[in-house]
Amino acid sequence: MKTKIFLFSLLATTIMSCNLGKKTTTETNSKNSSEKMSIENTKWILNSFEGENIQANGQAIYFSLDSKTNRISGNSGCNTFMGTYKLEENNSISFTKLALTRMMCPDIAINESKVISIFELADNFTITNGELALNKAKMAPLATFKKAITSNNQIVEKYWKLKTLEGKDIKMADNQEREIFFTLKTDENRVTGFAGCNAISGDYTLEDGNRIRFKNMATTLMACPDVDVNESDFLKIFELTDNYTINNDVLSLNAGRRAPLAVFEAVYMQ
Repeated sequence: MKTKIFLFSLLATTIMSCNLGKKTTTETNSKNSSEKMSIENTKWILNSFEGENIQANGQAIYFSLDSKTNRISGNSGCNTFMGTYKLEENNSISFTKLALTRMMCPDIAINESKVISIFELADNFTITNGELALNKAKMAPLATFKKAITSNNQIVEKYWKLKTLEGKDIKMADNQEREIFFTLKTDENRVTGFAGCNAISGDYTLEDGNRIRFKNMATTLMACPDVDVNESDFLKIFELTDNYTINNDVLSLNAGRRAPLAVFEAVYMQ
């Protein structure tokens, strides 16, 4: 009888151990899956580099990982880059050699080759309080990143028609091709629009607290002698703006807490 009781106890203990092992494995896999989800399919904006905080100054320095294709894409301040990556257990990550476009940006305040070196050196990552750190072994982080505010923001993917510029009402001239406007595209944080004669394009970065930065703003080179529009005044707005406010469908681009540099209204196409 004692033998039967002993065998029954041993069998029960074995079953419980197996179930516990399965549960632990499941929890570990779930944890790893959660960690992968938290870094992939998110736009990460550079926050600190080599231990020093990075001020945006209009620079769109970011990257994102596409879980479907295992491709990395981003912007190093002037040029865009792309490549592939691999995620493994224990938050291990590796990147292939990244390809980089070759635009010239003499006014850029950061060494792009150092930005690219982050991904060449990184072999693991950590996430603490929503901040992502790319690391080399157990040394201090190579760089830290924070999540970008994108598609859920009221300012993006809207047609913003210019209403006032530096406090003056703007009316479309009879011989003007179209109204002055801009749109923020969530696809690679691109700016598109029209300045009265020429089309405009550039990059933007959104941050917490309704902060916004524009960079690489450029125009086409058409001459419109019959159109009475000072395009340089309009483009200057994007250089100065560092924050915005939205009230219903009215957008103000601001510098600090001064009066709005320009005011726009949302136009919805039929």
